[in-house]
Amino acid sequence: MNHLVSFETRVTIKRCVFALVGCCLTLMLMSSETCGQAVCLPAPRLLTTTPMGGQVGSTVEVTITGDNIEDADLLSFSHPGITATPKLDDSGEPIANEYVVTIAEDCPLGLHEARVMTRLGLSTSRVFTVGELPEVTQLSPNTTLETAMPLQVDTVCNAKMSNQAVDYYTFQAEEGQRIIVDCAAKGGDSKLNAVLIVADAEGNDLVVERRGGAVDFTVPEAGTYVVKVHDLTFKGGPDYFYRLVLQTAAEGEMVPRLPSTSLVSSFSWPPPGLTDETLIPEVEPNNLQAESQQITLPCDISGSFFPAADVDTFEFTAKKGEVWWIEVASERLGLPTDPSIVVQHVSGDGEEEKLTDVVELSDIGSPVKVSSNGYSYDGPPYNAGSTDSLGKLEIAEDGVHRLQLLDLFGGTRNDPRNVYRLIIRKAAPDFALVGWALHMNLRNGDRNALSKPIALRGGATIPLEVVVVRRDGFDGEIELSMDNLPAGVTATGLKIPAGQSKGIMLVTAAEDAPRGFTSATFIGQAMIDGETVTRPCRLASMAWPVPDAWGEIPSPRLLADVPVSVCGTEFSPLTIAPAEDKVWEVTAGEKLTIPLKLIKRCDFSGANIKLSTYGTGFDGASAFEVSLNEEMAEVVYDLEKLKTAPGEYKAAVYGYAVAKYRDNPDAIAVAEVLLARSQDEAKIAADEAAALAEAVTTATDELKAEAEAAAAQAAERQKAAEAAVAAAEKQVQAATARAQPKDIVDIIVSTPITVRVNPAEEQ
Repeated sequence: MNHLVSFETRVTIKRCVFALVGCCLTLMLMSSETCGQAVCLPAPRLLTTTPMGGQVGSTVEVTITGDNIEDADLLSFSHPGITATPKLDDSGEPIANEYVVTIAEDCPLGLHEARVMTRLGLSTSRVFTVGELPEVTQLSPNTTLETAMPLQVDTVCNAKMSNQAVDYYTFQAEEGQRIIVDCAAKGGDSKLNAVLIVADAEGNDLVVERRGGAVDFTVPEAGTYVVKVHDLTFKGGPDYFYRLVLQTAAEGEMVPRLPSTSLVSSFSWPPPGLTDETLIPEVEPNNLQAESQQITLPCDISGSFFPAADVDTFEFTAKKGEVWWIEVASERLGLPTDPSIVVQHVSGDGEEEKLTDVVELSDIGSPVKVSSNGYSYDGPPYNAGSTDSLGKLEIAEDGVHRLQLLDLFGGTRNDPRNVYRLIIRKAAPDFALVGWALHMNLRNGDRNALSKPIALRGGATIPLEVVVVRRDGFDGEIELSMDNLPAGVTATGLKIPAGQSKGIMLVTAAEDAPRGFTSATFIGQAMIDGETVTRPCRLASMAWPVPDAWGEIPSPRLLADVPVSVCGTEFSPLTIAPAEDKVWEVTAGEKLTIPLKLIKRCDFSGANIKLSTYGTGFDGASAFEVSLNEEMAEVVYDLEKLKTAPGEYKAAVYGYAVAKYRDNPDAIAVAEVLLARSQDEAKIAADEAAALAEAVTTATDELKAEAEAAAAQAAERQKAAEAAVAAAEKQVQAATARAQPKDIVDIIVSTPITVRVNPAEEQ
């Protein structure tokens, strides 16, 4: 039996009605999956907000959709300058999934995260953009030239794409006016690969942009012009939303693109302490060796891969034995580039010139092996590496050195906005961290790449995989910690050992943890040159959940914050914890036996669970099986085999289990209450209709018309009441079907285990 805390005290009966109606739709969608084994317990996911943003200092009405967001009450944002209240109907009751959002005058422009608090905790996020320009929303289909939506220049339009269609917009412009047409889609969490076209009044194409760029259009003559928008493969639907902007610009003005989410790889940029104080520009022409730009080290240079096939060449003098570190950022700035560097020693002049390769730098490799198929197969479906460059330059010979920097695929790109930052510096050892909710590595055909919010059930532990990009030779250990957590939640970091790339953060909710959420502080600390260095850990997530889609590529991105929530309504199917909350002590080289208690809250498919161990000093331990039919088990660690040195360690055991999960069984009781109420109201309506129908037969001629009108109204009320009963019966059926046990495989992680290994006594 799945234990749930009643949610009736938290929401109104009316909101439950909306949730249960949604259950019917959910069950229809899930019907093809019920005979299979699902992956990961249900989690709340916010999928769309309409509109997707608003003008600073304004108030906007927002409608949301999502998965498992029934009973959503609070819509929250990652910045306090954006607040929301439920939209109310004429009777003062909240309208399901509709909110009134207020954007403060001093709210920062750019991207913010929107989330909803639900029965299952805080949802995944969806981007909400705050801009300066007035905003409008597409209200009706505009898929023909005749139904084109008029737009004012210097306006943002929030819209969604229809399937197999083109959206049309018209605008008025003056001769010589420079118009920038941009579309925020992929960079705003949409699935749309936008194609932008500017056409004349008859719809004849003038400028076409198919690669996700903006259109820079100078108006040839005053009049009406058309903007067409469509997906590259003409897909559409609610997930294919976009923000279209028509913006005027002065001649020669560099107009920034609409704000975009950050790739996971960008977590490692910028290096700490970077400023523009010593920044110098790249000076063209510098393609040819004879035109090399002369620089001195250290240096900090801004440039661009423009025009197409651009090669930027720099020369500097260095002495044998010097060690420098070179870093280039471009792809991590959100650009479609692949920087490559070659440094050569130069001797001789003219025809006698001799070039000797010193170093070649290309990609920053992922700190950990990523999945070979883009999904959670044999590694995480996240790539923390980058096509940017970071590496060591060791000078082997005095003299002039030539550095050539290019975009490996720059011959196909011709955009001055493809900029880069080149830094050559003395070693400044440091590190950058990124983490994500751990995914199951399944090789049985599962292709999941799920967005997994830190939404905790009581008694659950969520593991976050944390990886590090080490900068300029730093190789020390990194301690992980998380603060500002909800009541009843604790976090334990399993450190990243010296010379390694991965650690684990365990986030645990006590069984009685109350419903709530916070924005947590997630950091790593290390000793560098005798000083404690603290760096933030960014969080990454999938922009869209991809449970099983052979034709859909996962699209992970960085989040703006680290939200942690407790649902307060459900418990973990299984909690594994050491039998005592204490430090377990052992002498180096001996065996340590730790008794484990298993708290099972539902039935499982399979009698056993195979467990492995996370944690430095213990992660080489053999896997072991424990019975799910027992309340106690034990793990034995042979420290002689593990070669665990004296010290204090944090560890946890983990495995996969198939729970027979019941989804929201409390909803059955709520639906039954609603059904009983509907049946009572239907009986009253039926009795009233019968009485008034009888009154018609005895009414005098002068009162007969009035009696017939009253009887007709009563009959309509009876009909409506009977329809409400039928709907309530379907809601009971839907809630009952939804609560039937369903096999779901999920990661089970124990609460942290603390071990102190004492030195062996000298003989």
